[in-house]
Amino acid sequence: MKQKQNYKYINQAKKTISQEEGITLKDWGGKLPVALVWPNSYRVGMSSLALHSVYRLFNDEPDVVCERVFFGDQQAPRRDEPVMSLESQRRLDEFAVVAFTISYEMDYFNVVAMLRQAGIPLFAAERDESWPLIIAGGPAIYTNPEPMADIFDAIAIGEAEAIVPPLVDALWDVSDAPRREAYERLAKVDGMYIPAIHHGDHIVPRVWIKDIETQPTVTQIYTDRTEFGDRTLVEIARGCGRGCRFCMAGYVYRPMREMHLDTVLALARHGLKHRDRIGLVSAAVSDHSWIDQIAIELRKMGARLTASSMRTDPISEPLIKGLAESGNQTLTIAPEAGSVRMRKVINKPQSDDQIMHVVELAAKYNFPQLKMYFMVGQPTETEEDVEAIAQLALAARAVFPRNMAINATPYVPKSHTAFQWAAMMPVEVLENRVKYLQDRLNPNGVTVRSDSPAWAAVEGVLARGDRRLGRVIARMRKVNLREWQRALEAEGLSQDEFLRERDVTEKLPWDSVTTGVSKAFFSWDLRRALRDDLTAACPPAGCLKCNACDEEWALRPNYEDALGPNMGAYGDNFIPLQV
Repeated sequence: MKQKQNYKYINQAKKTISQEEGITLKDWGGKLPVALVWPNSYRVGMSSLALHSVYRLFNDEPDVVCERVFFGDQQAPRRDEPVMSLESQRRLDEFAVVAFTISYEMDYFNVVAMLRQAGIPLFAAERDESWPLIIAGGPAIYTNPEPMADIFDAIAIGEAEAIVPPLVDALWDVSDAPRREAYERLAKVDGMYIPAIHHGDHIVPRVWIKDIETQPTVTQIYTDRTEFGDRTLVEIARGCGRGCRFCMAGYVYRPMREMHLDTVLALARHGLKHRDRIGLVSAAVSDHSWIDQIAIELRKMGARLTASSMRTDPISEPLIKGLAESGNQTLTIAPEAGSVRMRKVINKPQSDDQIMHVVELAAKYNFPQLKMYFMVGQPTETEEDVEAIAQLALAARAVFPRNMAINATPYVPKSHTAFQWAAMMPVEVLENRVKYLQDRLNPNGVTVRSDSPAWAAVEGVLARGDRRLGRVIARMRKVNLREWQRALEAEGLSQDEFLRERDVTEKLPWDSVTTGVSKAFFSWDLRRALRDDLTAACPPAGCLKCNACDEEWALRPNYEDALGPNMGAYGDNFIPLQV
């Protein structure tokens, strides 16, 4: 069916880009056209620093023109209305390459909806060289590519900075090639997983960059139509060495790599030309070895500060003070579990005293709201552990006199973590535990929020599923729980077979890729978790124990020259502080 122009979207797109700063507009002549697709709304996508980074990386290539495409902004209900790019308002099928960046498993439904809306065949086997190459990257899909493997021609395993330049060379080589020839060429690019030819015992390792200062990740496009439109986002570190056993991001972005103080300040100084607020981004902002100095120096520059995530062990009081002075309305911390025992199980050994110290600082610096993040349903959790969440929240409420909220998020086991073999707690149990916390805390001035346990179970299936799920997703014309169950049943599947406990000797769907940390390490760490034992945090120099570091990184000379003075997160032997 010939698709007609969507004039409403064209006018909307032109208005949107007229309100942006930093956009890249290129002539298409002689260039490889790449559609960079965020399978969610413009507001969500432009809030992602990852999208900014990949957009820059593609457009830094002189022979590439990269344009953004979003889902949900076009309001195009009819099948004959096209999916179009933002910059030039071209249809998706006019691009040589359609590159999805996928950070959340639940966006898989939107991927299928966008391809269907664009009139592009859903499955790679149905597309020949007359169609664009459909590729993907991002943490959701590269940690387990199998649920969407039949849909994509190629999937990037690892960090974009290491993949995009050689990938562009390969894409030029195969621009007119038959699909099989294209697949064989793309398979030669380090970090590229080709579902049509990679299967069985073939394993694709992730690729990563050792020096993030060579490719700083900062806001590229400024727009007020985003969650962070009032600030410049600056990645101050990548990865985390703490080893929280539930945290996929903490493992797949190992080893931790810091931006030096001088680099952070230089990036911030440039960002202040655009916005007066600087957002510090990393897996654990307060773990940065220069965090006190960063906060102090940025305030001297007149910057207002925000921070993405903070631990309480230790906490940076200069950072807390800077956040308060910058007018932040909420201080957010993430104990994750209420009891000391559960915090040992998940390898996040923050003591009650450390947590309460931060609550006291929130009160001292007059934050209007305190938010605490917890998870319910983590492995070995009991009703006593849930009650411990309530008691910790009530203790915090007694100290913090203003608005207070907790998030009690259902835990979803993820691939490439120590808990990748664990069963997901039944939906009914999760619902009961969330309701218990609501009944205990809401009447006492603590607002309890939670994601839907039923939808968390869907996420759990997608996170640890296999190739059969592509057909399930393709069956769904509407995204709701009833359609999901019908699609599963039509394919002869059930949620239980994906949410069950798995034996550590079992071959897992995501064994086709490695993200650094070895399966043997995860198995060893799981045994420690079940004994309530802590595992050492990564030493700043790196090591060769979990397999995330190579010898070049772990044995690099003079590593300590780049570290700042704030190493209080580690004991004498670089072991997490004991509780």
